[in-house]
Amino acid sequence: MTDFTDLGVREIRDGVAKGDFTAREVAEGFNTAVEAAGELNAFIVTTPDKALDAADAVDAARAKGEALGKMAGVPIGMKDLFCTNGTQTTAASHMLEGFVPQYESTVSANLWKAGAGMLGKLNLDQFAMGSSNETSYFGPVKSPWRRNDGGNAALTAGGSSGGSSAAIAARLCPAATGTDTGGSIRQPAAVTGTVGIKPTYGRCSRWGVVAFASSLDQAGPMARSVEDCAIMLGAMAGFDPKDSTSLDMPVPDWEDALNADLKGKKVGIPREYRMEGTPQDILDSWKRGEEWLKDAGAEIVEISLPHTKYALPAYYIIAPAEASSNLARYDGVRYGQRELPEGAGLQDMYAATRADGFGDEVKRRILIGTYVLSAGFYDAYYTQAQKIRTLVAQDFEKAWDECDVILAPTTPNAAFGLGEMQSDPLAMYLNDVFAVPASLAGLPAMSVPAGLNSQGLPLGLQIVGKPFDEQGVLNAGLAIEQRAGFDAKAERWW
Repeated sequence: MTDFTDLGVREIRDGVAKGDFTAREVAEGFNTAVEAAGELNAFIVTTPDKALDAADAVDAARAKGEALGKMAGVPIGMKDLFCTNGTQTTAASHMLEGFVPQYESTVSANLWKAGAGMLGKLNLDQFAMGSSNETSYFGPVKSPWRRNDGGNAALTAGGSSGGSSAAIAARLCPAATGTDTGGSIRQPAAVTGTVGIKPTYGRCSRWGVVAFASSLDQAGPMARSVEDCAIMLGAMAGFDPKDSTSLDMPVPDWEDALNADLKGKKVGIPREYRMEGTPQDILDSWKRGEEWLKDAGAEIVEISLPHTKYALPAYYIIAPAEASSNLARYDGVRYGQRELPEGAGLQDMYAATRADGFGDEVKRRILIGTYVLSAGFYDAYYTQAQKIRTLVAQDFEKAWDECDVILAPTTPNAAFGLGEMQSDPLAMYLNDVFAVPASLAGLPAMSVPAGLNSQGLPLGLQIVGKPFDEQGVLNAGLAIEQRAGFDAKAERWW
């Protein structure tokens, strides 16, 4: 008997289309897995009926001989940052607890149109602010992975898309949506042995996605293989007139054009990414990645991205600044949480609502953002950070004269224990050090599993590509995937 939870997106879609099994059988299998995995805390809300309804619609369409969508019969997890009509959307914050949108985000609508079904809404760092999924109002997500030293310490599944990465790694769903502002798809994918791609800024509509930093936020797919990400991205992407930053470009057939032959391609290795203190496990996997891509026919060249060291501090000025602006709408007046102390005036209500509704990390970033946007510091901080952003983007533009894609580690470390970095925000922010430059430049970038470290935990390699060249990124990712042969699974303990 087929264990449907071991199947990926393509296997499910093709199996349903051929009649090897029904979409309902698949949905029932994943619903059972989700129900049994409460200890991971990957889901904030489960929607088994929605998964079954979508499956029944696909089975009915197939029975009538109708054409099926590219995600037909595939049940997925939806990061709880995407508004879903009739289903609670919280951004993992007390501020939005109980908020039920009466509209659908463009990305989720595209996926439902392609035949996907929703298993539930996935946990995340509150308002997508975090790298460990510990800032969620609904509690941290636990990674399905454990260290091989015999300890039972709960590990992070990364952030902010930690619920997505944990659910995929634990076989609770074959794929899930994520969002990436400064690494929030790639970093959790790397620490859980999954695959995730952040497309070029504007490829996927931001309409209906709870905003963090609007000039950086980008939705993307997370799955267990490069091919599955290519399929799902094709269903998610597309021009949306409701999003002023949406790219008015045709969506390529990334799945059909997948090709791991890199003959004639040049892969850049940025010398500035060789940072002091990087664990040897990370450096070794990076070196293996070079050899794999060379074996695929690529030429390895060293490149320079000289403003790399300024990217992270610039990001942590720009992103909080945009967050402080975006989160000003949560005032307790129109929707969401409202705290109204007895005898309170309007300003008192604002203050009480925001104090109670936002978590500590969100408050920290709002305060930083408000500070750098204030009259006395705008030019000293925010304007300077935007200049740095331009220089980072120009570094990449120059690099494309020398290479087609860039290879780097995804993260500076493997998964760490829950609570290990919570008291040190700066150490936590450093988790994004390799991911942030591509975000500032709006470039497509993905993480692919590269093997296990000495503690038996997954490590990821990152491929960064030219604007609009998701195909080049996916192809290089496929070359690594084929040579890495990563098939490790977390041993079930939950």
